[in-house]
Amino acid sequence: MIAVIGLLLGFLISALFLIQGKRRSNGDHQDKKKRSSNEPVDVVKPKRSYSKSEVSEHNKRNDCWIIIKDRVYDVTSYVEEHPGGDAILVHAGDDSTDGFFGPQHATRVFDMIEDFYIGELSR
Repeated sequence: MIAVIGLLLGFLISALFLIQGKRRSNGDHQDKKKRSSNEPVDVVKPKRSYSKSEVSEHNKRNDCWIIIKDRVYDVTSYVEEHPGGDAILVHAGDDSTDGFFGPQHATRVFDMIEDFYIGELSR
């Protein structure tokens, strides 16, 4: 039984790495296409501030934002890839801090989430 759980956990973690690598390679390609030839490569677009009511409007599978420690993330593109299935939708449009830092997440998820960062929660 423990071996089966170990194999399943290993499979899920491997799938997470493969999905993330695929997303990063696609994102890099798209960023290069969007950039004009005279734009510096290290340009950082300013992030904006969102109210809790603005975030709450993004509470669906095809439009999913979450809040983690007062930071706002648009995870819409990740919903279908989420290894935990629809668990990511439980707090869609709301604070997901407790669920995010739960024991089910590997430490890799803490680096991944930054790819989805869009701004800060306004107070």
